[in-house]
Amino acid sequence: MAQSPRYLQIKQYLNDKIQSRTWPPGFRIPTEIELSEQFSVSRMTANKAIRDLVKEGLLERTPRLGTFVCQKKAESPLMEIRNIAAEVKNRGNDYTSRVIHQSTVEANDDIALQLGVRHGTDVYFTQIVHYENSAPIQLEERWVNPDFAPNYIEQDFTRQTPNEYLVQACPLSDIEHTVEAILPTKRISDLLEMPKGSPCLLLNRRTWSDKHLISTALLYHPGEKYKLRSRTQV
Repeated sequence: MAQSPRYLQIKQYLNDKIQSRTWPPGFRIPTEIELSEQFSVSRMTANKAIRDLVKEGLLERTPRLGTFVCQKKAESPLMEIRNIAAEVKNRGNDYTSRVIHQSTVEANDDIALQLGVRHGTDVYFTQIVHYENSAPIQLEERWVNPDFAPNYIEQDFTRQTPNEYLVQACPLSDIEHTVEAILPTKRISDLLEMPKGSPCLLLNRRTWSDKHLISTALLYHPGEKYKLRSRTQV
């Protein structure tokens, strides 16, 4: 039986290393020159094997640095509200969180507009970083109307997420989403442990319960580690 083309042999070799996690996410693979010498082929042949795996999303090229095993992105459904702790655990990973801020604040113009209250109204504010296997995957900044969730500010959000509490206390009837890619501030980059200049996904979410506007939230995700998914039947 004829052997498979040399570039496919190299591709299979690379794929085996990735799938076995001998080369974990973020690992810098051998260069085209190193692979061409190892397999006694031209650099063009090695390049084709790498190029195929880049197209398949297993490798990514970084100019002047090399080719790396892709970091697998965490994924959330865009048109649903799910508990991020449950999502992480369902992927077989460890979930933790860190509460940065939890207090009563006065609503400024933007928050008053988003939450449907008057400027200066006391509202609850929480700022929490959510982690997957000790890596930050979401910064959550949430403002809640105390009229409809009076005990929100008293919760221990290292034991349950704000989403988990609000779904129980104020069953959801409507949600509103907007998504945009942004360059985060240094404060956000530091909290998400993102390299300087890296983009993030910002999900702006508002939730209602029985026609009452309950909360507005800004959810920041590292762009290189996270993606949002939507599916619609037509």
